[in-house]
Amino acid sequence: MPFTLHLLALAVFAQGTSEFMLSGLLTDIAHDLGVSVPAAGALTSAFAVGMIVGAPLMAVLAVRRSRRAALLGSLSVFLLAHVAGALTSSYGVLLATRVVAALANAGFLAVALATAAALVAPDAKGRATSILLGGTTLACVAGVPGGALLGQLLGWRAAFWAVALICVPALVAVVRSVPAGGGSRAGVRGELPALRSPRLLTALLLGALVNAATFATFTYLAPLATEVTGIGADRVPVLLALFGLGSFTGVSVAGRLSDARPLPVLVGGGAALAAGWLLLALTAGNAPVTLALAFVQGALSFAVGSTLIARALYAASGAPTLAGGLATAALNVGAALGPWAGGLAIGGGHGYRAVPGVSAGLVLAAFAVAALAAYRRSYGDTAKAPV
Repeated sequence: MPFTLHLLALAVFAQGTSEFMLSGLLTDIAHDLGVSVPAAGALTSAFAVGMIVGAPLMAVLAVRRSRRAALLGSLSVFLLAHVAGALTSSYGVLLATRVVAALANAGFLAVALATAAALVAPDAKGRATSILLGGTTLACVAGVPGGALLGQLLGWRAAFWAVALICVPALVAVVRSVPAGGGSRAGVRGELPALRSPRLLTALLLGALVNAATFATFTYLAPLATEVTGIGADRVPVLLALFGLGSFTGVSVAGRLSDARPLPVLVGGGAALAAGWLLLALTAGNAPVTLALAFVQGALSFAVGSTLIARALYAASGAPTLAGGLATAALNVGAALGPWAGGLAIGGGHGYRAVPGVSAGLVLAAFAVAALAAYRRSYGDTAKAPV
């Protein structure tokens, strides 16, 4: 695999850290800026909305541009948004920087996915995607807790400065390692027909559902552990780290399997994923089982999820940049849908134990969508066959 992919993953690591680190900094931000904790929480929501809206929008803007120029522009804006966020004392300005950073993040990831696919052999998109998304999983393992610890020791602004500094070597790497060409000569209109592929739309929908299942439980994993499992608050970081380590393992393993044998990864991994969420719902009161399942479910979630993103890139090889944008948006739709669905279950009086059940239901919904898509393809092929 080209070393450039690992350098792009460094930028994805910084961006993933930024996206999730606020969960450990909200109280300090609220106190420092004189706003409520829910208002500080809106900073996370603003980032998520920016990612959903920005991914296809920024992909459209980047179609004709050189991939190096698009990556440099997105990463530079992302860096500057964090510098501005670290310097400001205005909540409104900080909120605006989160939206700008999300737009830049979305643009970078969309182009990076297309770049990763272009840098490898045509049958190695899955492994290239897994390296890139490995940056996000490492953000869960090291970046997010590291940002929270840095915020506790030096203040929340230090975490923003750290993210900006991590982007510097990634910027240098893009200049030195990413080829200058790569823009689409056909433009947006030339790529649009490739986006009509039923296989692409199915892969995107499945990716959104699986990611929703992941974030439904991950969002409430800490209160599930403390309120249901009985794990002390001091052991929650261990639980989250296990999930992060599992996700990195799952992405790494799937990268070696998803190109040649995607069906076993998706069907076998998906079935195990649904079963694991149901098992967690039933055994959440058992600490050793919960800790073990945190690792297993992290691995399965990201193995299946990264494989689906790779299938989307395969299905839209004629529109790599726009497909990367849609894949980024699909992941973030899932990241927004999952916590909302889990919150509905909690708000309905079913408790934290019901949330893994919601995750299992979302994975089963993905299976239903896949089965329907397979049936339609089979029925269509039969209808077109000569009598």
